[in-house]
Amino acid sequence: MVIASISRESVVMDKITLTNIETIPGKTIVSHLGLVQGNTVRAKHVGRDFMAGLKNLVGGELVGYTELLQESREQAVERMTEQAIAIGANAVINVRFSTSSVTSGAAELFAYGTAVVVE
Repeated sequence: MVIASISRESVVMDKITLTNIETIPGKTIVSHLGLVQGNTVRAKHVGRDFMAGLKNLVGGELVGYTELLQESREQAVERMTEQAIAIGANAVINVRFSTSSVTSGAAELFAYGTAVVVE
């Protein structure tokens, strides 16, 4: 499954294929180049926290946090992709995401996968 919903202005995404599976249908992996990764740490926003508190009273999506997480995913993927291109990859397989709390007010979003060359 190729990730196609990266909406960054960067042309980096046009140069590489990203997938969350071990192979790319119709392609042959000719070289494994190793682990590539990208991350970002984001802090909470006071205005978003206030609105999230109000939203918790009535339920529903926390749009501010959804947008923050989407921006974080995009930045982490872009950094991972740049690293893959720098070592000569034209694809990243087994793309995964992880999150962790860095402090009480900040969280890390981590993207990682295996850089490969495919034909």
